[in-house]
Amino acid sequence: MDFNHKKVLITGGLGFIGSHLTRRLVGLGALVTLVDSLTPECGGNLFNVNGIEDKVKVNVSDVCDARSMQYLIQGQDYLFNLAGQTSHMDSMEDPERDMEINCRAQLSMLESCRKYNPGVKIVFASTRQIYGKPDHLPVDEKHLLRPVDVNGIHKIAGEGYHILYNNVYGIRACALRLTNTYGPRMRIKDARQTFLGLWIKRILEGKPFEVWGGEQRRDFTYVDDAVDAFLLAAASEESNGKVFNLGGREVINLRDLAHLLVAVHGGGAFETREFPEDRKRIDIGDYYADDRYIRADLGWEPKISLREGLARTLAFFREHEDHYR
Repeated sequence: MDFNHKKVLITGGLGFIGSHLTRRLVGLGALVTLVDSLTPECGGNLFNVNGIEDKVKVNVSDVCDARSMQYLIQGQDYLFNLAGQTSHMDSMEDPERDMEINCRAQLSMLESCRKYNPGVKIVFASTRQIYGKPDHLPVDEKHLLRPVDVNGIHKIAGEGYHILYNNVYGIRACALRLTNTYGPRMRIKDARQTFLGLWIKRILEGKPFEVWGGEQRRDFTYVDDAVDAFLLAAASEESNGKVFNLGGREVINLRDLAHLLVAVHGGGAFETREFPEDRKRIDIGDYYADDRYIRADLGWEPKISLREGLARTLAFFREHEDHYR
C-alpha cells in the first residue's frame, strides 16, 4: 500500500476511527486533511491528534456544508468518508438531523466528487446496524437489510449512494460495514458510539457498570484491525462497487464480555438488568459477522484478540481519561 505523498481527505477525521486512520496515514507519508464539525454529540476530539498536529491540516467544518466540501475534495487522491451520526437513540429523537448527516450530506458529497474530482477513491464507513435483527448467523453481505431504527435506514441510503455513484458515474467507491469497533480514543462519556465505552468509563471510575440482558452474542473489531481494512479497501481496485462486512476474532456474549473486562482491568463490578423499554424495541439480539468476503478479496483478517484489545484500551484511558470525559 503506497500512500506516500498521496493527498487524503478524512471526514470525521478528529473522531475515534478517523484519528487512528490519520496516524497510520501520516506514518505512511500521506498528506492528510481532516474535516470535522466537532459537534459535541459526535465523536470529534482535538486530543485525538495530539502529537501530530503539525503533520495534518484540520478544517473544522460540517459535511452538510456543500460549499466547503466542494472546495476540500478538489485534488484529493483518497476520501475516507467516516463522518456520521452514530447514535441510534438520537436518530429516533431527531430523525431529520440524522437524515441531514447520514443521507443528504452523503449525496451532496458524492455530487461534489462527480463535479470536481471524479478520480478520487472513496471508502465509506457503513454499519452492521443496517441488517437489523438477523435471520441467520453469522450474517453475510447477502442478508436482508431490515434496520430497526432511523439511523439504520439513513445509513442504507448513504451506502447505496456510494455504490450507485461507482456503478453509474465511475467514481470508485466501496463500503465497510463495521461492527462494534473499539479501542483507544473511542467515545467513553456516553453510549452514543458503543456501550463498551461507557463500561470502560464506569470501571475506571471504580463504579459498577450495567449489562442489559447479557446473553446477546457479539463480535468486536479492534480499531487497528479496522484501519487495516480501510487502507486495504482504498488501495485495491478489487474493492470498487463492493460492500464488505468486518468482524472480530471471537464471538462472545455480553455477560462473558463483562467478566473479561473486569478480569483484564484487575477488578470492578457490574450489574445485570433487563433492557429499558425504549432500548428493547430496537435491540437486534445476537449479531456476529461473516467476513469471509473481505478476507478472500482483500486479504484482510483481524489480528488483535479481545483480551489484548481491552488491555490496550484500558491502558490508554488510564493515562488519558481526563481528555475523554
